Amino acid sequence: MAEKIMNSYETIFIIDASLEEDAIKALQEKFVSLISANGTVESVDEWGKRRLAYEIKDRNEGYYQLVSFKADPEFPKELDRQYKITDGILRTIIIRKDEE
Repeated sequence: MAEKIMNSYETIFIIDASLEEDAIKALQEKFVSLISANGTVESVDEWGKRRLAYEIKDRNEGYYQLVSFKADPEFPKELDRQYKITDGILRTIIIRKDEE
């Protein structure tokens, strides 16, 4: 049986800071649990509320979260789709890390 290929990724997502604290926590948990259900979460780093470099959707602040994980090559496409259809997410990026 062929071994399943797992790539290393990092994702940063910015949540609308004008949301209530409960809503921010819910979005954080939603995406961390989605990632862990489809791969292996290596680390979760909350950067917290920060001023944006430029306005996004008339917002000046966002709540940043960085997640490092391993997953199969098809999962980032689904994660990106979930980000795009979720209200409260201002910006996202998913990058594949080089294997050392």
